[in-house]
Amino acid sequence: MKKARELALNVLQALETGSSKSDTLLHQALDNSSCNRADRALATTLVNGVLRYRGLLDFIISHFYHHNLAKAAPVLVNILRMGTFQLLYLDKVPDWAAVHECVKLARKYKGERLAKLTNGVLRKITRENVQLDQWLEDKEPIEQLALKYSHPAWLVGRWIETYGRSRTETLLACNNQSPVFGFRINRLKTSVEEFFSNPALTDIEREECGIGYFFFSKEFQNFEAPIRDGLLSVQNPTQALACLLLNPSSGSTVIDLCAAPGGKSMFMAELMQNKGKIICIDRYEQKLLKLEKHARALGITIIETIAADARRFQPEKKAGFILLDAPCTGTGVLGRRAELRWKLNIDTLMELVRLQAELLDHTAELLESGGILVYATCSIEPEENELQIESFMARHPGFEIDTDCSGLPVLFRKEAKEKGSLLTLPGDLPGFDGGFCQRLKKI
Repeated sequence: MKKARELALNVLQALETGSSKSDTLLHQALDNSSCNRADRALATTLVNGVLRYRGLLDFIISHFYHHNLAKAAPVLVNILRMGTFQLLYLDKVPDWAAVHECVKLARKYKGERLAKLTNGVLRKITRENVQLDQWLEDKEPIEQLALKYSHPAWLVGRWIETYGRSRTETLLACNNQSPVFGFRINRLKTSVEEFFSNPALTDIEREECGIGYFFFSKEFQNFEAPIRDGLLSVQNPTQALACLLLNPSSGSTVIDLCAAPGGKSMFMAELMQNKGKIICIDRYEQKLLKLEKHARALGITIIETIAADARRFQPEKKAGFILLDAPCTGTGVLGRRAELRWKLNIDTLMELVRLQAELLDHTAELLESGGILVYATCSIEPEENELQIESFMARHPGFEIDTDCSGLPVLFRKEAKEKGSLLTLPGDLPGFDGGFCQRLKKI
């Protein structure tokens, strides 16, 4: 039976070479284990902690590991990262236990010699021995921030140039906090008052977010039953903003391009009172099957799924509303997907910018005259957001910025009235992810 630390190590190793998301791999590993609640919590904390603080952990380890860490076996590096994270960040884990368990893992996966090396390195790493301020003194300002908050320097430099140092430091700090859960109450089945009249939910700590039917909570387990019953969905309210900006009318036809996993489709169906049609397009049949299953659980019947490349999809007739939730770098959700910060590079960004332009150009052909298009990303990079829209408008004079924001809550209308768009950065609003959405109208 694998214990928490070995399970976490296996997830971290799988992330080294695979393309799966960390939460997907972690949930699969936990579901296939017999870990108790405490071990599940420790495994989750280790995976998320190592992914968030990887850059800083490597910087610290390199002061005690007297070889080239970049050339070390990946499994050894991840064991040292897990040990260092426990020693420096987990007060409830005794230092001897953190070292002992990591030495056991090193012995199992790399033999006695590297077990002794692991023991020697980790025993030197204490809070007293880590002189971070001193070690950072001779670094350039961007590198100091990058190491302190454990983000790639190239990304930190971009953000400082775009948003300024103060705002960048705020979002860097936010990305390293444990995110709260965002939830959406299914208005097709219940009301907010009725939902929280359930005695099992009445006293659970929660926070309002300024968007009706949405709330935040640090709790998850208590909400598993209403999620299974289709009364509740997990969704950060930033994702809702694109749907509210599109504001599809009840009975209308909506095309949702790049729709999976379908959270925005479900919310739009609820907004439309389950009347009309939502055509969900995605390349992957398996994702669409999960989307359909989720729709059934929520009592939604107006969703139709089609497996197709969104750049080539041709509907039977043009639509009045289209949501293009484009593939992007995901730099607005690095707090939830910490591993992304280490996988992204400028080449990936440019590839995605080209893909987004292709998708926008094709989407323009699918919209009827007078129709509304909302383009959305979970990125905070200008090339994927404002600059992408500027480029699109230059290529498509038959479109105009639409500043109709009547579907948005009052809190978000001022910005949308000026630009027809919304941009949220991590740290701007408590609990909100970073993201962008723009409303356009076909003339």
